[in-house]
Amino acid sequence: MSTLLVLKSSILGEHSQSNQLIDAVIAGIDNIIVRDLTTSPLPILDGETIKAINSGDDLTGVQKEIQDLSNTLVEELKQADTLLIGAPMYNFMVPTQLKNWFDLLARAGVTFSYTAQGPKGMLEDKKVIIVTTRGGIHKDGETDHVTGYLTTLLGFFGITSVKFVYAEGLNLGDDLAANSLELARSELTARM
Repeated sequence: MSTLLVLKSSILGEHSQSNQLIDAVIAGIDNIIVRDLTTSPLPILDGETIKAINSGDDLTGVQKEIQDLSNTLVEELKQADTLLIGAPMYNFMVPTQLKNWFDLLARAGVTFSYTAQGPKGMLEDKKVIIVTTRGGIHKDGETDHVTGYLTTLLGFFGITSVKFVYAEGLNLGDDLAANSLELARSELTARM
């Protein structure tokens, strides 16, 4: 049985366009893990966090909790055949909450390894669909840092089957927003 891992990262909660698009397509799916990164925030990458995820010994209580959380996140990802990621664009980048998730997963010997040929991802054979919502229009432009960033990070873990669903121009008028959301909903439904 396949497992779907859903990551929501919008700070707008029930008003979030990316969350609404995701909720519309996951209704009725049985084998699903949903992680809302804003209602259950993850620690930021700092000295304590980096020691927790890269060391097995001599950890403080807080560092052990961070390591256990990181292990849980890695296991969720390993269990999943498909990832559905909500990645709204904030100030030309992904939300901090989504970056925190990636930071807790980037672990040498766990999600990637160093080889003589360079880093090699250890989490292959996964499908990823990314729903990215934007107030303006950025797709394929030099201001679209979301697509490259996410493609690079997922590829670093060995995940190369990545598809994007765009809902753009959401702050450029009601008609454009409604049309963009409907196209995104249709495309997302087809990809699921």
